[in-house]
Amino acid sequence: MVKAYLGVDVGSVSTNLVALDSEFKVLETIYLRTMGNPVKASQEGYQMLISRLPGLKVMGVGATGSGRNLVAAMLGVDEVKNEITAHAVGATHFFPGVQTVMEIGGQDSKLIMLRDGVVIDFAMNTVCAAGTGSFLDQQSLRLNIPIEEFGGYALRAGQPVRIAGRCGVFAESDMIHKQQMGYPTEDIIAGLCEALARNYLNNLGKGKEIKPPVVFQGGVAANKGLLQAFEKMLQLEILVPDYYDVMGAVGVALLAAEAVQGRKTTFRGNKFILEGDFQSNSIECTGCPNACEVVSIQRHGQVLAYFGDRCRRWDASLRSGNGGLPEERKDDNWGQGSTPLWEEQISHDSQTAAGQDV
Repeated sequence: MVKAYLGVDVGSVSTNLVALDSEFKVLETIYLRTMGNPVKASQEGYQMLISRLPGLKVMGVGATGSGRNLVAAMLGVDEVKNEITAHAVGATHFFPGVQTVMEIGGQDSKLIMLRDGVVIDFAMNTVCAAGTGSFLDQQSLRLNIPIEEFGGYALRAGQPVRIAGRCGVFAESDMIHKQQMGYPTEDIIAGLCEALARNYLNNLGKGKEIKPPVVFQGGVAANKGLLQAFEKMLQLEILVPDYYDVMGAVGVALLAAEAVQGRKTTFRGNKFILEGDFQSNSIECTGCPNACEVVSIQRHGQVLAYFGDRCRRWDASLRSGNGGLPEERKDDNWGQGSTPLWEEQISHDSQTAAGQDV
């Protein structure tokens, strides 16, 4: 039997799983593409994990990433944390004195400032995909070069060309122009890496003191050309963890281990996860003018949890862990008419889960 703490990071581009032993050493990692289906990716990732670790006994489980609430309902997690906290904890685990964490993922990028192991400031780029993994994927396809080889091309450059990196659209147009002018591919890719580094530092690093040690993580940290560009601009050595692509999962696994001390895990088990037919859908709540989009996740038509509301009424079911809405909520009508909104919208959810036209 293998006892482990499990961390799951469900993002828009990748879904990552990490298993840590009792001494918080990495036993196994899983990195796979989400492909627009976080439920399927989570199930496949967990199946891969238990096939590599026969007899796995999960002692605690945590979730992070944009799909953390979804996977929390599926797995029955012990801890749910945002990406900033998870990445900071993961970086601190491998580099206890880290003061700056640069993380670039598939759809966003983050800059996290730590002092004495505590996050004191952070910045995120969630508006434009310029400089993220998805943008690099697009350019690798355009240049017909595997993304895994991008960094090697950049390191062989003679003179990086100047490419506009403020906007993804402008950067792509500039690249095409440089190609038409006959610049070597290596110089274009190196120029792109420098443009992405400038964009990151100008947007996220503006007004912030980037102090060493600096840790670079996220899937894009595999790009040695981008690493070189950051070191050139910052005039600092930048550290890249061995598990750079799954650091969010590492961090939330550590947080889950802390959360279960003195109590039993709430992990739902293999049968519940692997044999479950999970579906999700959303409704617009009419309880107040906010008109929140409330997302629910069901297993075989039974609602496991709601999340996404600002007032926290609906997602109270996720915290309660009772597989449905808290009893005290079911009669709330939020002051609108005589028909309880809970009853009306639960009915809507159930019918939708059953595939009926509502």
